[in-house]
Amino acid sequence: MINTYTSYKLITRDLAKSIDRIEAQPMIKRETEYYLANIGKVKSIDEFLKNDRLFRYAMKAHGLEDMAYAKAFMRKALEGGISDQNSFANKLTDKRYAEFVRTYNFADFGGDATSYNVTNQGTVARYTLWAAQAGVEPDNPVLKEHNAYFAANIGKVKSIKEFVENDQLFEYAMKAYGLADKIADKDLMIEMLEGGVDDPKSPANVDPDERFKEFVSVFNFVRNGEKTTNEVAAQQPAVDKYMRQTLEEDAGQQNEGVRLALYFTRNASKITGPFDVLADKALATVVRTALGLPDSIASADIDRQAKMLEDRIDFTDFQDPAKLEKFMARFTALWEIKNPTSTALSSVASLISQPSSQGISIDALMTLQRVKFGG
Repeated sequence: MINTYTSYKLITRDLAKSIDRIEAQPMIKRETEYYLANIGKVKSIDEFLKNDRLFRYAMKAHGLEDMAYAKAFMRKALEGGISDQNSFANKLTDKRYAEFVRTYNFADFGGDATSYNVTNQGTVARYTLWAAQAGVEPDNPVLKEHNAYFAANIGKVKSIKEFVENDQLFEYAMKAYGLADKIADKDLMIEMLEGGVDDPKSPANVDPDERFKEFVSVFNFVRNGEKTTNEVAAQQPAVDKYMRQTLEEDAGQQNEGVRLALYFTRNASKITGPFDVLADKALATVVRTALGLPDSIASADIDRQAKMLEDRIDFTDFQDPAKLEKFMARFTALWEIKNPTSTALSSVASLISQPSSQGISIDALMTLQRVKFGG
């Protein structure tokens, strides 16, 4: 069998092609076609939950397939929405639920939830609010004209250049997000838009003015390219999530270490501190393995675990592709030793996997792991 690291690299070397192979599978293709043809017709939480085929597809896309039976639980999450930080979904430790509710946001968007596009409808709503605050009545003919023009034309914009050069669309959007005072500084806005928001050091992320980050998050051409102005979270992005989830599941059938590595790589950019790791079983498994920690460490006090991870990991490294790759190489190597895919490693693995922690306290293990991870 191919070892863990090689299997992982074969998949990630050309991720798009790997996902294309998943998408071409007859059953996957059939379910995806059904989903895209029907999700836009769903106008309520009731309709969503009653269509088992659509609901299961959505749940799998968000890594929640094993909870597809728990419809009462999911109803509570969907009804609570995510606008309130104390909502049911937001209070759950597992952030997959909040992500699911954000995608199928019936609480905020009602019947439009499955067709809602934030750069279009979201911006129109924001502009209308701005106009009301500026003393322009919602039924004002000029306001209606501006709204109609934006809604009819923003979907035709396919690049930052097209966006900034269309004064009517650009100025409308800038006013909608409270940036009317920056309309004249197009060079600044191009810099902000071209930097995106995925890199913590991008101009929009480091600028203390939060308006830039919000604006770039909505008009995120860097991440979404030509799809930016037409993207509906409940449609193609959900399909993309489904394909990636299926890719990871298929890989896991052959080698669980590969699935864990793919999962960690997908979520690494969201990891900003130790509790992001400790709150996710899969992420925690990867980190413990990479640091050579036994599973028993998970029973230690959570704050002590967090301190240990902070002492040994620079979490900003996970934003750096080269450093992330180095971390994955270490994880897959240690996973392979503990879970060998070839008989050549079996004798070594059997020695290493002996319960050497027997008789050693958690305190002793903590002491042994104080040296900072350096790769």
